[in-house]
Amino acid sequence: MKNLINLVDKKLDEYLQITYPEEIFKAMKYTLMLPGKRLRPVMCLETVRMLNGDISKALPTACAIEMLHAQSLIHDDLPCMDNDDFRRGKPSNHKVFGEANAVLAGDALLTFAPQLIIEKTQELPPETVLKLVHEYTKFAGAYALIAGQVVDIESEGGKLTLSAKETLDFIHLNKTAALFRLAIRCGAIISRTDDTVLNELDKFAKKFGLAFQIYDDIMDEISTFEELGKTIGKDKNSGKLTYVSLYGLDEAKKKFELLINDCYAIVEKYNSTIFKDILNKLRDRILGV
Repeated sequence: MKNLINLVDKKLDEYLQITYPEEIFKAMKYTLMLPGKRLRPVMCLETVRMLNGDISKALPTACAIEMLHAQSLIHDDLPCMDNDDFRRGKPSNHKVFGEANAVLAGDALLTFAPQLIIEKTQELPPETVLKLVHEYTKFAGAYALIAGQVVDIESEGGKLTLSAKETLDFIHLNKTAALFRLAIRCGAIISRTDDTVLNELDKFAKKFGLAFQIYDDIMDEISTFEELGKTIGKDKNSGKLTYVSLYGLDEAKKKFELLINDCYAIVEKYNSTIFKDILNKLRDRILGV
């Protein structure tokens, strides 16, 4: 996994060059290159590897997904959204570059990412590249990532059209699971796998995304700033709907455990120590087993 992270970091640095006007490219690169686990691009590349594909063909797409993730972090931290001053232990983008440039940096990453897929993808048929761009725009837009963010904001003010459970599941299937689904689906498409395998891995990504969000909600309760690199307890203080606020800490842990076990069951048939390592780290942190 460390090798894949290093590979992604190297390609991200290569793909995004600082040019005129420098301020916008510096803002884009600031959040993009903050140290992180690179889970989404790693999961894209690992999906390609475990399905016997060529990861070099997937690097532009994997990096594009990380750019989309960075965009979501920049916008999520804005005062008009979650209003957080820190990300990965560093000042948020808008604290360094100002709100206007932070908005524009997010917009620039959002649009540069599919450009990267189109321009840098080598040795894949045009119809495959079109599928990848379609997946990107679908999960980045109003039917997935943005939809989750909108309902997340609405729920903070107590505006619930659905039940609390349905609202919470909608938020996190769209806001959190969407990018994991995008990563794994793109990996399966690049590997030219059949629909049965793609759908099974998509099911894994949905369950993993929900488990990851429960993990994040629990860590917001029990962790420290030094561990997470962002403001702790902010969800509770802002009245945000989370798995912990709705179900309580113990029940949230039970739901997390069930989802993680489902993920193990799906990925067991595939030869991937990386997916198992990711699941192990999340499980051990929350359940201490």
